[in-house]
Amino acid sequence: MQIKTPDIGVDKATVAEILVQVGDQIAVDESLVLLESDKASVEVPSTSAGVVKSISVTVGDEVSEGAVLIELESNAAATSIDAVKVEEKVAEPAPAVVATPEVAAPVAASQAATTAVVDVQVPDIGVEKAVVGEILVQAGDTIEVDQSIVVVESDKATVEVPSTVAGTVESIEIQAGDTVKEGVVLLKVKVAGAAAPVATTPAAVSTPTPAEPVQAAVAPAAPVAAGPVEITVPDLGVDKAAVAEILVSVGDRVENDQSIIVVESDKATVEVPSTTTGVIKAIHVSTGQSVAQGMPLVTIESETTAAAPAAQVAAAPAKAQTQVAAAPAAQAAKVESAPVATTGADKLTKEQSAENAKVYAGPAVRKLARELGVSLAQVQSSGPHGRLMKDDVFAYVKARLTAPQAAPVAAAAPAVSGLPKLPDFTAFGGVEEKMLTRLQQVSIPQLSLNNFIPQVTQFDSADITELEAWRNDLKGNFKKEGISLTIMAFIIKAVAHLLKEEREFAGHLSDDGKSVLLRNEIHMGIAVATPDGLTVPVLRNPDQKTIKQIAVELGVLGQKARDKKLSPKDLQGANFTITSLGSIGGTAFTPLVNWPQVAILGISPATMQPVWSGQGFDPRLMLPLSLSYDHRVINGADAARFTNKLTKLLADIRSLLL
Repeated sequence: MQIKTPDIGVDKATVAEILVQVGDQIAVDESLVLLESDKASVEVPSTSAGVVKSISVTVGDEVSEGAVLIELESNAAATSIDAVKVEEKVAEPAPAVVATPEVAAPVAASQAATTAVVDVQVPDIGVEKAVVGEILVQAGDTIEVDQSIVVVESDKATVEVPSTVAGTVESIEIQAGDTVKEGVVLLKVKVAGAAAPVATTPAAVSTPTPAEPVQAAVAPAAPVAAGPVEITVPDLGVDKAAVAEILVSVGDRVENDQSIIVVESDKATVEVPSTTTGVIKAIHVSTGQSVAQGMPLVTIESETTAAAPAAQVAAAPAKAQTQVAAAPAAQAAKVESAPVATTGADKLTKEQSAENAKVYAGPAVRKLARELGVSLAQVQSSGPHGRLMKDDVFAYVKARLTAPQAAPVAAAAPAVSGLPKLPDFTAFGGVEEKMLTRLQQVSIPQLSLNNFIPQVTQFDSADITELEAWRNDLKGNFKKEGISLTIMAFIIKAVAHLLKEEREFAGHLSDDGKSVLLRNEIHMGIAVATPDGLTVPVLRNPDQKTIKQIAVELGVLGQKARDKKLSPKDLQGANFTITSLGSIGGTAFTPLVNWPQVAILGISPATMQPVWSGQGFDPRLMLPLSLSYDHRVINGADAARFTNKLTKLLADIRSLLL
């Protein structure tokens, strides 16, 4: 009898380990070979009892479905005994009609040809509810295990939900914009080769009652003490941040996703949530303390719910398919149970990903490495046969975070560089101290970097009379849709268009001062005034968006800024900034270049002014522009050309279409 490679959901897999030798006596369901792909690690079980006659593969071989792995001299008696044991789990058999190999064979064939429709549900994403942001598949699509199918968003995270099965999308049960929670069905997927229902057992088995044995096999879940869990500082996009507020005390009981600590950097204020339910055992930080990513904040004595093992009702000949299908399901369970600490973004370069592919590690370890930006080639393995384990990755990250740091870099300059101490004002009436907001305090080092930038400002004005008339025509319909259409949306679109031509304005001066680094994408910082100070969320790829899409995103980012809901990702990656005084007043100003950017555009309130037309003065709505730039990168003539082009784009927005 030949034991062949089952369907593992991918075209090819690698033989990672051979678990038996020629001459070994094996039983039904005993694991023979360990196969690995980038999606799953699968132990292939024997479908028969017998003696290993020959082994057709070696470690490192690539195999596909149907390839011969092992050849057995079958032991019919042992097979019959195992078949009886499995049959007893399904129903109480009549003594005279115990399943024999001849009876079991058609059952297995029937199971192999059967298809089933499986529900793919929302996993635990760390919050009660989320909104469906994007649906990545369509009905009729063929999908693989771990393929992203839906993007869901909450105010804490954006998560791509992977499929837990491979098959064909039968139907999509949700729409973009729907609010969903854990357990809600997203898709129905038709899975080929699923085990047939117990009802298809041959009629020779007396009084089949499949439901009762299944119910008896599933034990109710019970709370179990999971031990201490450490909550650490998340990735804030900066080297250090300060603890602004501690929201819990030792002895407090907290729920999963409850905010426990507020940390602040010059880029964001972030509420760190608990990733588990339990009791606060220790608090490792104090208010005002400087912390870095990975440092422990609190320790929680965790409580969780242990899920009971699923009942086993498949017959022995179908065991191989059952075990293979269980591997993706187990992988999905890991995804669902893990706290959502990141969006799953891949932090590795292509070269690092290629190196990782050569290392002996399972899919869960590879995914963890991608999320943490770890090159597996640098990690010391502790598993059998040199296999990398999750604990190895965590140990490597911990060692890197706790290693002695190099000498402080020059960028970490004192908050106020070179200024003497203030004089004593007692003789002049004294002072009253008013504390700066936390956001203002952490912004001081960033603003002090302008001491090192030779900054110049170019002033100009754009005639937006026609543009404003068009905006007024459009804003009524936009308002009906709940969208605020401001002049800023048009300015962003025009600047984004111009930055594709004038790439230096969205670039960066290299560290050695010998070149300009030209960015491949445009990500625009939009300054937003909040009660705590100025913050600059980032609008992604405005050159690829419509005016309407830009207006919608402006509204969302502005509201998140005012509600202190901006994530570190919302504040990272900008290569040009626009700041506006709105309708506050003023005729011009000199905005500060936000290092490492090299340019920033300031917008002052538009006013009606008399403009000479050649025959007379006409009233025109003029918009003042203030372009500040790093003179090391941009010459004055370049800046004048930039603002001149921008005024022409704003005067006739139709030129964007040319």
